[in-house]
Amino acid sequence: MGPARFRERFLQGEPVEAGVRTPILSSWQRCRSLGLSPDQSDLPFREDIDPDDRIIRAAVPVLDRLQSRFAGSAVNISVADANGTVLLRRFGEASLARSLPAIQSVPGFVFAEQVAGTNGIGLALAERQLIRVYGAEHFAERSQASACRALPVRDPLSGRIEGVLCLGYPRSVDDPALATVVRKAAGAIERRLLGQSSARERALLRAYLATGAEAAVGLRFGVDGPALELHPRDRAILMEKAAELISRAQRAAVEVPLSDGRQVTLVSRPMTSASGVEGVVIEAVLHGPAPLEPFALPRRIEQPSQQPPEQPPGFPAEPAVVPVSPRSVATTDDHLDSPPPARGLVLVGEPHVGTYALAARRRLELLSEASARIGTTLDVGRTAQELAETAVPGLADYVTIDLSEAVLRGEESADPRGDLRRTVVHGIRDDCPFMPVGKQMDYGPATPALRSLISGQAVLEPDLTAASDWLAYDPEHCGRLLDLVHSLIAVPLVARGVVLGVVLFYRARAQNPAPFGDDDRSLAQELVSRAALSIDNARRYTRERAMVLALQRSLLPHGLPDLDAVEVAHRYLPAESDVGGDWYDVIPLSGTRVGLFVGDVVGHGMLSAATMGRLRTAARSFAELDFPPDEVLSHLDNLVGRLDREDPTSDGGGIIGATCLYAVYDPTTQQCTMARAGHPPPALVRPDGAVSFPDLPAGPPLGLGCLPFEAAEIHLPPGSQLVLYTDGLIEDRHRDLDLALDQLARALAHPERTPEETCQVVLDTVAPAHPGDDIALLVARTHALDPQRIATWDLPADPALVSEVRAAALRQVADWGLDEAGFATELMLSELVTNAIRHGAGPIRVRLLHDRALICEVSDTSNTAPHLRRAAATDEGGRGLFLVAQLAQSWGTRYNPQGKVIWAECGLSGV
Repeated sequence: MGPARFRERFLQGEPVEAGVRTPILSSWQRCRSLGLSPDQSDLPFREDIDPDDRIIRAAVPVLDRLQSRFAGSAVNISVADANGTVLLRRFGEASLARSLPAIQSVPGFVFAEQVAGTNGIGLALAERQLIRVYGAEHFAERSQASACRALPVRDPLSGRIEGVLCLGYPRSVDDPALATVVRKAAGAIERRLLGQSSARERALLRAYLATGAEAAVGLRFGVDGPALELHPRDRAILMEKAAELISRAQRAAVEVPLSDGRQVTLVSRPMTSASGVEGVVIEAVLHGPAPLEPFALPRRIEQPSQQPPEQPPGFPAEPAVVPVSPRSVATTDDHLDSPPPARGLVLVGEPHVGTYALAARRRLELLSEASARIGTTLDVGRTAQELAETAVPGLADYVTIDLSEAVLRGEESADPRGDLRRTVVHGIRDDCPFMPVGKQMDYGPATPALRSLISGQAVLEPDLTAASDWLAYDPEHCGRLLDLVHSLIAVPLVARGVVLGVVLFYRARAQNPAPFGDDDRSLAQELVSRAALSIDNARRYTRERAMVLALQRSLLPHGLPDLDAVEVAHRYLPAESDVGGDWYDVIPLSGTRVGLFVGDVVGHGMLSAATMGRLRTAARSFAELDFPPDEVLSHLDNLVGRLDREDPTSDGGGIIGATCLYAVYDPTTQQCTMARAGHPPPALVRPDGAVSFPDLPAGPPLGLGCLPFEAAEIHLPPGSQLVLYTDGLIEDRHRDLDLALDQLARALAHPERTPEETCQVVLDTVAPAHPGDDIALLVARTHALDPQRIATWDLPADPALVSEVRAAALRQVADWGLDEAGFATELMLSELVTNAIRHGAGPIRVRLLHDRALICEVSDTSNTAPHLRRAAATDEGGRGLFLVAQLAQSWGTRYNPQGKVIWAECGLSGV
């Protein structure tokens, strides 16, 4: 009752997609679009059936055996031609032929789907595969009580459908084993078709031998131990040229050079057998030494048997090689003292057989080309374009590819039928009326594209003018396409169970009038299957790369601080193929100084990005502790070594190879202290435009822990540019390193450019067009702190001088117009100077810096550092630093070669 109920709902216009098999539903939809009626009983009838048709001759013995097997049952057996016309009928019970109406018992009626509706023969031709139609799945009312299984019968040489074998039976006796019976019987018919082709070739060979040409010297191709040895490559070339000459069906001669320097002339000669079979023979003339031990061919030619064997003699991809008995033949061009050329038969066959052989070879070449051309990159769109370029013009004249929008983003599509977007349009002409790239595609329910997506199989429409479902999808657009194309194959892009999209192959009317066949469909399916894996790999890579890039960008600075000491611009450019661990940072330091970092973690991918985040966080922490550059690198070196030791999967390799460069610029002295760990040196642009690369001590990469790091100090005049970069900017396998540094120097030799402009010019002119490694670039233009904003006092370690320093500091603060900060400054200086006198060592220096904050610095020559503690109620001291911490915006200690500096910043937001 299931099929009947669904059929009634379909005829009433209700949705039935979830309950009806896809081939049946597609057939129903085609029938409805053609205006067929379930009550229709008249079918076209043909009286001009040729009893000597090759499919009839091949099928009669097979149907006789099937009739004997099903004797006494209600099974009826029929064979139709490729147009759906029934040519033969057999019945398990003879009475069936008398009880059934003529339309179901007499040969000659046409059961093509477009006239008979959904039925076994018509649907097998439409789907081009084994099908089963059960009960109410038939569109016509007359067939509701029946069931059937039908399978197309193909010519083994050409692959064309020659007919359909169909078993019909009452729906109550349906048996899955009948599918095996149909397959074996169809295979037997196909073997008999092949036997007919072999008989025709044997007739041609007999005709050739009858001319006396069998006495010529034979070339033994494909025979072990021939007297005339040919390299396998030479043998293959000769066979291909011979098949090509047969396919041309005309007299011709072709010179074929051999790998050893000799030449073979292939000569084609049309001929006709005694039975009227027309074919071509290919003889070879080999110029060079004659064979010493000729081989003879037995005169007896095997006659074709009346009953071809059930087992096929083999599928001949090309005509068989036929050796003949040898004879030396002199030609008019031969010299008396030179040996005669060797002559012999190479191939014999009919032109269409040679055409099939060439077509098979072309398909193999196309698949080989596809393996080399498709998937050269990990870009989804480019891989789809490579598929289209490979298929045109070898298989199709036009190709369109629609991919899910989610796939283009690297994700899996939740609804691959609803979010398709035109991705590729490629063909022999550019002015084709296909939907443009970027267009959202919405295919109708019975169109070939949607049918292929639902079934997961390729769908062939040999004649688009008869494809009513395709025409009904968009009549206006499809009408314009019909002026250009005539045949279509729709293939779903499916890889690892994920539906990626659909590929449509078209053939043009003018350039390729032959319609697509089943061999073309198989080839298209194979091409798309290979491309689908490459596209899915690219999709997965796109997803992973997007994740890594998102992680990388989240771990990089989201915004750099606005500083008076330097004007900074930066760029980060990920590698084209993968994302690495390059990073940069700008860190405000005490005393208006600024720290500049750039680093590179070896490797690519998620691990490198995560490691980069850990290193950047650690580097920032070490820098904010006011360690000098060489000490910061030493701490990072220890950290990297520890990370490697803690990683059980590193095997001693880990992330060793990470590099780093750290520079600290002091605007009060215009001195820059730098140290590097295996990193490229920075570029320095002087205000006059001179570019240099300071020769800093290289230092080992981080993680080796073998050598100490050294720092160098360079004076940077105001307006200088310090350019820090990673090796991805200058290292390129297609370019010498010195050339890249010269290009960088020329790009930087324009001091008038802003850091932002400098960054852009460097990426445009120096960075590789297709970077294989990440690029981090940091450009800092230096400024000097106005000397009028710096106040310094030197004093001995005498407590009596504290009041004088406080008074001088208050006057300086007042001169700067910062009176409101005077009270806090007075208290902080009093505490810091007193501590330096009591616990430090003289001489003592006091410095006030007026920047975006008011900075108080007290330095002495002692290395002992103060510590903030909570004083008890009974303690007489210990509250001074606590007071400083409350009044200051921030405070801390830094060390220098002469001792230490205690500093405190007082915010000026209210000033």
